[in-house]
Amino acid sequence: MEMEVSKKALLLLNMGGPRNLDEVEIFLRNMFNDPRILTMPSFFRKMIGGMIVKGRKKEAVKNYEILGGKSPIVAHTEKLVNKLSSYLKDENIEISYIMRYTPPFAYDVLKELQKKDVKEIFLLPLYPHFSTTTTASSFDDIDASLKELNFFPEIKRITSFYDHIGYNLSVIERIKEALEGKNPKEFDLIFSAHGLPQKMVEAGDPYQTQIEKNVEILKDLLEKANITFKNIHLAYQSKVGPLKWLTPSLEDKLKEIENKKVLIYPISFTLDNSETDFELSIEYRKEALNLGFKEYIVSKCVNESDLFVKSLIDIYKNM
Repeated sequence: MEMEVSKKALLLLNMGGPRNLDEVEIFLRNMFNDPRILTMPSFFRKMIGGMIVKGRKKEAVKNYEILGGKSPIVAHTEKLVNKLSSYLKDENIEISYIMRYTPPFAYDVLKELQKKDVKEIFLLPLYPHFSTTTTASSFDDIDASLKELNFFPEIKRITSFYDHIGYNLSVIERIKEALEGKNPKEFDLIFSAHGLPQKMVEAGDPYQTQIEKNVEILKDLLEKANITFKNIHLAYQSKVGPLKWLTPSLEDKLKEIENKKVLIYPISFTLDNSETDFELSIEYRKEALNLGFKEYIVSKCVNESDLFVKSLIDIYKNM
């Protein structure tokens, strides 16, 4: 008896990352040609974006060489898809992923689903917090590809899940693992979020508000779990360019920590990537050591942990 062809698909969405050094330029070009990232007329975006790529490519390649020639986000995404597929094997749903700036691209994945006559697609961005620069950009990309393919399945989408209890418990689990039995009262905890230009927040982007609410939820859960840090902070990383970005910066926040022991949790990411494994774990570590830190710990993201996988299933089933 032939297995029934699935008419449903669950697609995980993320920004992507190079799978090899040849994809570094593709990644940068696509990112800096995204109208949600460089909000300017296309002529200027192409010109400015090209200049940014030219200026950043060499250093980016060097950084990815340190990470083994690729972004860790790819392997984590594939493990996550495999785990979800295993958990949902009786659901008759195809599970795949789309990256915004590197393969697999929306058009190619959706074209395959069209060939299979998929009728219902669930879009699940792996960004816990909604931003025009991340979730909205992925949705734009998918909507444009569906239109181009003349493919009109039923679409269900989640816009954020920062307040999902299971997801937040998976974050608490990672923080506990990162402590490795050390006394949290000796450490300051910094929730480090990817930065955003201030003008985007002023234009109505809800990202900062959702990040701040998420920190409050996690503070409450830490208290309930009897995990008491010396202090808990929020800071922003990854600023580029001359515009005013959200503050305080992680760089400034580190200078304020008096007892020189810190645990960093990358609150805006679910999967480890170059900004956690390189920027936080290598670049900021050097800075912390220069500031005289005795301990500098970076927690892993939730990645493909069982708690996170179960959270995603719950989110999907309630879409």
